[in-house]
Amino acid sequence: MCAATGAIALVAGALAVPVTAGAGTTAVAGGTTEYTVLLQAGADHAQALAAVQAAGGKLVKENTNLGTMTVQAAASGFVTRVSGSSGIQGAARTRPIGQLPQARPSTVEQEHLSAVAKGKSVTAKTAAAKSTADPLDAQLWGLKMIRADLAHAKHPGKKVVKVGILDSGIDARNPDLAPNFDWNLSRNFVTDIPEIDGPCEFRGCVDPVGWDDSGHGTHVAGTVGAALNGIGVSGVAPGVSLVEIRGGQDGGFLFLGPVTDALTYAGDVGLDVVNMSFYVDPWLYNCTANPADSPEAQAEQRTIIATMSRALDYAHNKGVSLVGSLGNNHEDLGKPRTDISSPDFGDVAPYPRPIDNATCIDLPVEGPHVIGVSALGPSSKKADYSNYGTEQIDVAAPGGWFRDYFGTPQYRTNENLILSTYPVNVLQNAATPLVDAAGEITAAGVAGGVQKQCPAGVTDYTKCGYYNWLQGTSMASPHVTGVVALIVSEYGKKGSHDSFGLAPDKARKILLDSAQRRACPTPRLQTYTNEGRPAEFDALCEGPRSFNGFYGYGIADAYAAVTRY
Repeated sequence: MCAATGAIALVAGALAVPVTAGAGTTAVAGGTTEYTVLLQAGADHAQALAAVQAAGGKLVKENTNLGTMTVQAAASGFVTRVSGSSGIQGAARTRPIGQLPQARPSTVEQEHLSAVAKGKSVTAKTAAAKSTADPLDAQLWGLKMIRADLAHAKHPGKKVVKVGILDSGIDARNPDLAPNFDWNLSRNFVTDIPEIDGPCEFRGCVDPVGWDDSGHGTHVAGTVGAALNGIGVSGVAPGVSLVEIRGGQDGGFLFLGPVTDALTYAGDVGLDVVNMSFYVDPWLYNCTANPADSPEAQAEQRTIIATMSRALDYAHNKGVSLVGSLGNNHEDLGKPRTDISSPDFGDVAPYPRPIDNATCIDLPVEGPHVIGVSALGPSSKKADYSNYGTEQIDVAAPGGWFRDYFGTPQYRTNENLILSTYPVNVLQNAATPLVDAAGEITAAGVAGGVQKQCPAGVTDYTKCGYYNWLQGTSMASPHVTGVVALIVSEYGKKGSHDSFGLAPDKARKILLDSAQRRACPTPRLQTYTNEGRPAEFDALCEGPRSFNGFYGYGIADAYAAVTRY
């Protein structure tokens, strides 16, 4: 298979050093599984490399700024052999073996399409409504909720402000994204894995920059920064630059190595904000010593925690504001339920794992410096799927909720979700195609609310913009990322070497201070039985109006953020 040949996406600059013949590793057999090895701070490089080789590993590349090695080794035993060796803090496998991962993308995000497939009630209103901005902006209730439509008149964002989309890629063909896409800085840190991503579309199983076979990253990018250009939709910060720092597989998985490479790269090239709408696979929660896990699994999770913490610290210290989604597991992150979904790849099937909140964390959102975002429906209620809780939340934002407005005609409508840019190739390759081979929206696509906008005079459908509805905390996070980008645009200053930016802690303070305070609902215990959810979805909102578990410090407010100071 392509991934097994060792085709690796090279990382620019000092971030990653690919290993060539003569580097002292050719005598090591290695294996078919890829690992991230974390070196101890200040470790002797030669000793650490010798330990990797002695444990049966073959060095592939290094992230010298982070202190990690990407290593190929046998499917089992390597973590135990190498952990605790001289100069080595730990190791974690980063490529799947054995059992195939669970299916992605998330059914939460595409609940409306699942309903269409099952023939259930879905209201489709795909005609473009009149708007004073871009043609489809009247359908973007999320922009209005956070008052980004008003903020655009004050500040649409500066091109010098660079926003990293750490996701599945960005479809740079979309005419709403092309004007703001930064080809020079964008990078892909991922090699496709046919077992989870499908057949490789490009040579070496490495997709080019500006391509997205998932759709998730393109949707996120549009919410952050689709251009205000008379086509399709506009983003929260339509004047900023979008930088693809791809760390996600086509199949929806984000593994440790690509994610941490992307984060250190973000710091090195001076990105201002990075959006992270994911958790690092394969563990929903990484625990330091969960009794349900094997000793090797425990060691791997400790390595993931340490490596991610080091990467997040690195990016933050380089001036990067970090924004993350709280997750779609409908639970209080301070009072987690038993995890039944992990590990979601590897040679061990998922098994029940009781989660101790004191020693288990959801990464990256529970890592250092990350702004945690919950998801709201258009009624401003917490979406049934959204995680919450005073321990990790910072702000709330529009994420969409298909089942919002129970008892009204708006219940179970596409318009309750978030509309944003989407790759036509993904719409064409859906299990039930939403766009046909000629670029026309199919009946299923119409029912699902897919929309198309072409620039004047364009007849080639691949140069048109396509738009799709999704929901999730993945859709809430980029609303906040856009607000942070506007904050940097408004209050950032030039530093040394003509760099422009704003310290992440200052950006965070402005975001939180300017948020629309929102009290817990009455009653505080919200049930979703009317919407068809079991008692497991019941959510207790704790805390006062100034800060609580559903809204944090409030709903992000773009207009207040750029006008209050």
